[in-house]
Amino acid sequence: MFASRNAFDSDDCPVGDELLGALYRADENGLPALVESVSADVRAMLALFCYRRAHLHSLALAIASSCSEQDLSDAGGRVGAALYAQSRKSGRSAPLSSRKPISLSTMPLSPVAPLDDELDDELAPVTT
Repeated sequence: MFASRNAFDSDDCPVGDELLGALYRADENGLPALVESVSADVRAMLALFCYRRAHLHSLALAIASSCSEQDLSDAGGRVGAALYAQSRKSGRSAPLSSRKPISLSTMPLSPVAPLDDELDDELAPVTT
């Protein structure tokens, strides 16, 4: 079983931003209904998309728990099969409350020293 190259070549999300945001914000009761609104092959690609992002890992497990092993294997090969097995370890969908928060830097960017244009003029070839 070879992985679908489209699942890994492209870093595009297989669903729209609005649906991805709704899935991310959904609680444990609302998530299954949202997940079921997506076709099986797109759901498998979405589980793999989320799995490659640390802050979406628990969402990936929850989505993968609604996928068949065949769909995940077709979309992701060995990674899809491993995701299927991992999503079945707990016996139910992954708890969404264990999501890791996304942290953003609170420090300002360090200033960049201005470039000295004189060095470029000295190295430029002289044409006559």
